Amino acid sequence: MADAADFFYNTPEPAGLKANEERIKLFCDTAVKRSNARVVLVTSGGTTVPLEGNTVRFIDNFSIGTRGSASAEYFLKHGYLVIFLHRARSLQPYTRHLPHTKLLDVLEIGNDGKLNVKEEHTEKLRTVLKKYKQVQEEGRLLMVEFTTLADYLHLLKAASCIMKSLGNRAMLYLAAAVSDFYIPADKMPLHKIQSSDGPLKLSLELVPKMLEALVMNWVPEAFVVSFKLETDADLLKDKACQALKKYKHELVIGNVLMTRKNEVVMVTLKDTEWIRLETSEVESGMEIEEKIVDNLVNRYAQFCI
Repeated sequence: MADAADFFYNTPEPAGLKANEERIKLFCDTAVKRSNARVVLVTSGGTTVPLEGNTVRFIDNFSIGTRGSASAEYFLKHGYLVIFLHRARSLQPYTRHLPHTKLLDVLEIGNDGKLNVKEEHTEKLRTVLKKYKQVQEEGRLLMVEFTTLADYLHLLKAASCIMKSLGNRAMLYLAAAVSDFYIPADKMPLHKIQSSDGPLKLSLELVPKMLEALVMNWVPEAFVVSFKLETDADLLKDKACQALKKYKHELVIGNVLMTRKNEVVMVTLKDTEWIRLETSEVESGMEIEEKIVDNLVNRYAQFCI
């Protein structure tokens, strides 16, 4: 398996990387000038793994950015500045509340010919829009998008290295569902794979683990939170502890695929804490991300002392 340095040396930079670096740097420079400003990089959504250079086919995963987009909103609610590094066309803060599949059903044409929001949706959209406008006016949300695994890793490195200047005023909340496997650029066919060539046989390589480089070199003073998703609950705590011992970051949030919307476990080398939604909280529409972020805000305050 190649290491992080080899990956970046052999994988072309995505289009627009320099422009995004400038946007992130300007955002962080502005944060430095704000008294007690806290900046969190939230990564969100899944990464695609192209099978061809001129990509027609790719490998994907199920993530649509639910956890990342919700968490970003709650960090903003706590006054954080948020760099939202997200998969293109995945869920985003605030717009995630819109019914994406039936957006036109929210609208109607009035008797005067004007376009209106239906009454049953008006109050919710007004509330969401008000929060979004306030965040935009305050300049506290920067949206940066990626599509492929390579896009994501180049942008993650760039953002982390820029955030290094923030010291312990930076938090990284790595909620993106990053592929563990990929095809290196030099082993990928340039053009569309032809079905006439017969059954497709793929040989995928392991993606280099970036967390060690991130924690040790890119942004060493930051409060770093990673995620561990398993389908076997018995593996969860051990896997989380292994990651903490190996990469020496602050916290792993463990979740099981089937129960991830209602419970997670916060794992450090010192303690383990379960966060769960009560039945009444689920019925009231509460999201577990609100509890996760509340917990992290308290932990981060102790980290900065």
